[in-house]
Amino acid sequence: MADPQRLDLPHDARDPPPRARDSLWILPLAPTVWALHFLASYVTGAVWCAKVAGYGGPLGDARVLVGIYTAVALAIIALVGMAGWRRHSYGDATAPHDFATAADRHRFLGFATVLLAALSFVATLLVALPAVFTGSCR
Repeated sequence: MADPQRLDLPHDARDPPPRARDSLWILPLAPTVWALHFLASYVTGAVWCAKVAGYGGPLGDARVLVGIYTAVALAIIALVGMAGWRRHSYGDATAPHDFATAADRHRFLGFATVLLAALSFVATLLVALPAVFTGSCR
């Protein structure tokens, strides 16, 4: 085991990060929200066109539902991204987080969470674009 008193370790490496075990569970949350948004949006559109409007009918309320799904998903993804940023900003060390310490693992997982949240945010917007630009089921 490495000596935490070594001079090349960051100052906060001697203190374990808060809730270190929780860091891993937030990592897949943003892509999961994106996947659920994708599923809900396309199922809503398919059911609307098959059961309500018919072929060539207007999307109408399905567009509103996709807009609501999108707003909720983007809010959740933004909260996950902010939580990841707080984890990434823990302590006073700078990137890269390559020390074999609990604090650097905590920061690295926070950074990975931020990146996944940003990717999921953009993907969620792209999933919503057909509802914006398509007015009918055709």
